[in-house]
Amino acid sequence: MFSTSLAFFSHGLSAFPWWKVLLVTLMSTHVTIISVTVYLHRCQAHRALDLHPLASHFFRFWLWMTTGMVTGEWTAVHRKHHAKCETHEDPHSPQISGIWQVLLGGAELYRIEARNEETRRKFGHGTPDDWPERNLYGKYPNLGVSLLMVIDVALFGVVGLSVWALQMMWIPFWAGGVVNGLGHFWGYRNFGTPDASTNVIPLGILIGGEELHNNHHAYAISAKLSNRWYEFDIGWMYIRILSALGLATVRNAAPGPHPVKGKTILDDETLQAVLRNRCEVMASYARTAERAYRRELLHVMHISRRERAVLMRGIRDWFRDGQAEHDGTCQPAPMRLYDNAPTLRVCAELRVDLSAIWERSNRSRGQLLCQLQDWCRRAEQSRIDALREFSLRLRRYG
Repeated sequence: MFSTSLAFFSHGLSAFPWWKVLLVTLMSTHVTIISVTVYLHRCQAHRALDLHPLASHFFRFWLWMTTGMVTGEWTAVHRKHHAKCETHEDPHSPQISGIWQVLLGGAELYRIEARNEETRRKFGHGTPDDWPERNLYGKYPNLGVSLLMVIDVALFGVVGLSVWALQMMWIPFWAGGVVNGLGHFWGYRNFGTPDASTNVIPLGILIGGEELHNNHHAYAISAKLSNRWYEFDIGWMYIRILSALGLATVRNAAPGPHPVKGKTILDDETLQAVLRNRCEVMASYARTAERAYRRELLHVMHISRRERAVLMRGIRDWFRDGQAEHDGTCQPAPMRLYDNAPTLRVCAELRVDLSAIWERSNRSRGQLLCQLQDWCRRAEQSRIDALREFSLRLRRYG
């Protein structure tokens, strides 16, 4: 009897070797990550997809056990983050609170904001308010994680306590720390969004696709977070699987330009396509301007190769991050180079004017169309081949 009790205490009901315990732990934490990104983030916070009640209830129950997070609270905090991004009202901005505060204390910042009644009332609308939410998930959030601890100890013995601790740390570190911290501090940017969001890495596997954070801020209501051919969003893969099984319906995905072959007339359909895809349009323009300026920079003989590389990086950041809209300047290069770089001057001025089209929301469609037509005319008459080709591509939007 004593030996049996000792064996149960040491190995639990499963009697798994250490590598199987590790495998089960990683699988369970992966399901938790997918529950957060698919259910809490893309479905509840942004309404990018609808989930079948069976899938929705599974995710709710799993998150109740593995995180203790309440759907309405998480949704409210995240929506406020988008509404107040990079301001002092942002619940977890590393630009305001500091990277280490968010990276290491992101979970505590979330808990503080989740207790804010005004935040829950203003941003938590549309989340589940049924019997399980009122009487179980929302009323006893700590009961689920306590139940998980009992299950872990029963299955794995004393090692189950370590398994449970890892499960409890998983979301606070990866979602509360890495996504909210590094996702607004370090990485690359596809789109010049007005916030500091970044894509941490192009392979969104470990955090369910949330690594592609800049893409998400550019198209917040998109169920798909990947945008470039080299980016992979595993959360989107699971959404497609759920859709094939009839357990999910995608409501919104990131828009993409649809060029009409042979189209040259810039009409209202072109304008609407440009407005819908403004982030993609600006990113494409940035790449076009960079190529044009790179060619011009090669002919500037009085600077070294190293200085040329530094200038090119600065120009790339300026065009892609949209500093012109924030500080009003259209002279990103040093004056001594700017005076000898007419291509850069034209590209910078046209960039500011292009971004101004969707900033003037008080104008009528006719006025915006005239503004876009004038912009294309100037680009095509600039004698810069790259800008002329870009303008002709815009004309094909429809």
